[in-house]
Amino acid sequence: MKKKPIKSLELAPLVSIITPVYNAEGFISETILSVLNQSYTNWELILINDGSTDGSSEVIQTFLNKTYNIIFFQNSTNLGAAVSRNKGIEAAQGHFIAFLDADDVWKPYKLEVQIKFMLSHNCDVSFSSYDLINENGVFLGKRVKALKNLGYTKLLKSNYIGNLTGMYNASVLGKITSPPLRKRQDWLLWLSALKQSGKPAMGIEESLAFYRVRKDSISSNKINLLKYNYWVYKKGLGFSYIQSIWLLLLFLKEHIFVKSKLVVTTKET
Repeated sequence: MKKKPIKSLELAPLVSIITPVYNAEGFISETILSVLNQSYTNWELILINDGSTDGSSEVIQTFLNKTYNIIFFQNSTNLGAAVSRNKGIEAAQGHFIAFLDADDVWKPYKLEVQIKFMLSHNCDVSFSSYDLINENGVFLGKRVKALKNLGYTKLLKSNYIGNLTGMYNASVLGKITSPPLRKRQDWLLWLSALKQSGKPAMGIEESLAFYRVRKDSISSNKINLLKYNYWVYKKGLGFSYIQSIWLLLLFLKEHIFVKSKLVVTTKET
């Protein structure tokens, strides 16, 4: 993969945050504020409005004149999260690239903890535990724990990286993008990052973000979850029909008997 030139490394390296936005009028303000409130301040937030039909663009506009490090792109039509993320990645100037969906929220020390962790561990790809909230932002008393180490083979069985916590070192790996699948494209991006790195991703035990559980999410529809996972194997990774079905069976086993145990009850946020 051809690497794109990135600015020279500084003591506090620049982090590019990629946020596709589609009909997130009710959530995007809280998402942006969670970035503005970071204890780590050397970041740029790249927002891509993906043909929203609600007031998302107007909400974003209220922030543009208040800070210099928010960059805003508009898609004339809805192109999907993969195309929008890739557009943001291409525009990114950061040494590190992170992702935050338009309805999720970071804890104030997220970037500081994660950058210190990656620099001290010589880490190419990292992610963390995160807490679950409902559509109204109420904590659900559940946490998804991050694995300590995550290799490519393990990640191939199921996506263990919560995209709202994932970060990769673009100064080492170059700019990693994903195929333009409509769903589960973040999984493909992290698989590409691990293959490019040749090293496992490293998990941070501390919870650094809040994931908003939506009624219309993929994970709430089990049939769609299986269908989109199949396309990850077949279209995204180019496996044969038989290989894709076999990997889908491995996914089911991993999802039911292994990954489910990482969701724990907690009173802490």
